[in-house]
Formats: sequence, structure tokens, C-alpha cells
Amino acid sequence: MKNIISELQWRGLVHDIMPGTEEQLLKEMTTTYIGFDPTSDSLHIGSLVPIILLVHLKNFGHKPIALVGGATGMIGDPSGKSDERNLLDEATLNHNVEGIKSVLSRFLDFNSNEINAPVLVNNYDWMKNLSFINFARDVGKRITVNYMMAKDSVKKRLSGEGEGMSFTEFTYQLIQGYDFYHLHKEYNCLLQMGGSDQWGNITTGTELVRRMNSEGAKAYAMTCPLITKADGSKFGKSEGGNVWLTADKTSVYKFYQFWLNTTDVDAEKYIKIFTFLDKETIDTLIEEHQTAPHLRVLQRRLAEELTVFVHSKEELEKAQKASEAFFKPTIDDLKTLPFETLEEIFESLPTAKITQKEIEAGYSIVDAFSKTGFLSSNNEVRRALKENAISVNKVKVSEDFVLTVDNLIHGRFILLQKGKKNQYYIDVEFSFPSN
Repeated sequence: MKNIISELQWRGLVHDIMPGTEEQLLKEMTTTYIGFDPTSDSLHIGSLVPIILLVHLKNFGHKPIALVGGATGMIGDPSGKSDERNLLDEATLNHNVEGIKSVLSRFLDFNSNEINAPVLVNNYDWMKNLSFINFARDVGKRITVNYMMAKDSVKKRLSGEGEGMSFTEFTYQLIQGYDFYHLHKEYNCLLQMGGSDQWGNITTGTELVRRMNSEGAKAYAMTCPLITKADGSKFGKSEGGNVWLTADKTSVYKFYQFWLNTTDVDAEKYIKIFTFLDKETIDTLIEEHQTAPHLRVLQRRLAEELTVFVHSKEELEKAQKASEAFFKPTIDDLKTLPFETLEEIFESLPTAKITQKEIEAGYSIVDAFSKTGFLSSNNEVRRALKENAISVNKVKVSEDFVLTVDNLIHGRFILLQKGKKNQYYIDVEFSFPSN
């Protein structure tokens, strides 16, 4: 077997690893699982690391299992949380589970006939028939309360963060641990991976595997670091909230732009973590970027690789075309884009709505900036106009300029700019007579 741990280490994907894990992965094909919490019907880019870990496992000849937590999702993982999560109703949970299965199926072929074909499971399937008495007798007696309370996720909640911890959440690590035991029994799963905040839950699972089986049962654990930005802020969010892996929640254009706007320091880290490019290629890209950072070679390659991986090459080309059109000096190319693509582009800009009546009557350029709140006052707008800093649809205008229906792009939008970097758009709401 090729050394997957060595590969993950240079990429910065190893945080904690149990002794013997690397040796096991070098010895033979090893079945490994990672869990996904169904708190939504999609996954955001915070889940890209576990997805990429599963793909690496498959590529290195191991057998990956993706577990969707239909049962554990009913409780909520306390790890990294200071308050108890709201419990989801069964219908919402089932909807979320199906959504996550659909997302995972885009990255792993669960219908493959290969010996190390990926497996997709839902822990509700084996937890639903397990009675509380049987669980307490067969599982609960194997792990002491002292052991459970020593976990960081428990200690933090009991030491005053939030409102304490319910019994429901306290049992979470046992239920997740039972998942490992079940997968060990049914699939000979020997390794669980997850984020560094999962170390306590994962090691409880290794203990259960050992204590619920005959002497000598093997179980291993590995975690990857939680990804952060260089400034210490949370990774995975844009100004509009989470960046999702499905286009209905985050447009492909917005997804592409998220990676394109990564800082130089973060791009050097992310190109190793989030792509499958080899070390030689990445080292060459970093060197090229450091020679001419203004060309943003790393960011462009990162955005390209991730957009193809998550969406497709065709969607990447559309996003690139839209990006190029937006940054060209004239509006002509922007006008040729489909209405939906234009909406995606403008979605990331400050917006204001005006009525059909206002645009038909003529809307002064001063009002277009001050009444909408784009600029703070009429005087500020007039100063910018005198400095020749105001543009409408990328054309410089003067103080006597009036917006009309002739300025509408796709009969709906008007792009405004102050200088090169400050961009806004007006969305005209048309009213149609009722039948």
C-alpha cells in the first residue's frame, strides 16, 4: 500500500493520530469511516475536508464509508458547541439525510463494483430497533462516567460554558461510539476519521470496539485540523453566510469567486488541502505565485480545481465567462450573459430596489446613490461626480444624468460604480396588471 498518512501530512491534513494507524494503512486495504451530521439538506465547504479525505482513501486503495447520522442527528453533537442545539423533527431530518446522500454521491461512486467501492450508510438503520434497556446494558456498562466526563466536549460544557449539558447530549459519544462498533462488526471497519473536535467521540468509539469484542480487537483514530483563515476568522463563510456545495444555495459563480478572493497566505495552504494536485505541481505554483503575486496564479488554480471538483468543467467555464464579463471595461459582454447568471453576479453587490414608476419618470443620478443609501449624502455624490468617479453601466456620467428604462440591462438591472472598486446595482421592480 502507498503511504496515505505521508500524503495527508504534507498537505496539512493530520492533527491527531492513534499509534498503529499508519502501520495498519500501510499493511492492507483498510475500511475507514467518516460521519456527516444532517443539520441541513446540503453540505457547505466546511465538509469538503472529510469528503476529500474519503476520496484520498479510495485513491490510495482503501475502502471509505460515508455515514449520514440519521440517528445521531436527532440528538446533536455537543462537540465545539456551548449550547444545546434545537432538535429537528423526523420529517426535516429525513429530508436532510436524503439531501446529504445526494451531495456525497457526486464525489463517491456508491454503485461501484470495485473491491474498495465506497459505502453509504445511515446510522438510523441500526439504531432504530435498539431499545434503551439493551443499549444501557450492552453499551453503557462498557464505558465509565469518569471516562466520558474527561472528554473536552463534556468538560467545557460542565465548566460553565452555556447552560450545562443534557443527558441526551451526554450520551452522544456513546451513540457515535456504537456506530464504530457496528461498522467494525458489519464491514470490518478499523479506522474512524473526522475533524479535530471529534477526537473525544472517536476515541470513545475505539474503546467500545475493543471492549465489546473479544480480546485483541483493533480500532484506530485520526483527525484533521479544523480549517481557519490566516487572520484567525472562521473558514467557510462569505458575507452572505455559508458557502454551500449545491448551486441552489450558493451559485457556481459565487462559489468560484469565494476561492478566487482567497488571500495569498490562505491560498498557499488551501491549494494543498482542497486539491488533488501533486506536490511538485503545487510547489511550482507557489513559486510562480511568489514571483508575481499580482497575477494570482494560486487563487485562479484553486478556484478552477474546486469548481470542477464540486460542480463540473462546464459550470467552471460559465463562471469564468461571467467573471471576465463583469471585469471588462465595457458593459457589452455583461449584456450577453443569461438573466440567471447576471442575477448571480449582482447577488454579491450592495443592492437597492426602485419602482417601475420611478424609472419611467427618470431617476436622477444623485438620488440613485443617496436615496438608495449607497453613499451617505447628496453632497458626497456631487463631490464624486465632480471628480469624474461615478459610472452607470461602466460609462462615466455627470451630475445632470438621469436613469431611464434605456439603461436597464435585461430590462431589470442597472450597474453603478464609484471609482474602480465600489460597485452597486439597482433592481427595478416592475408591476404587471392582474388578470
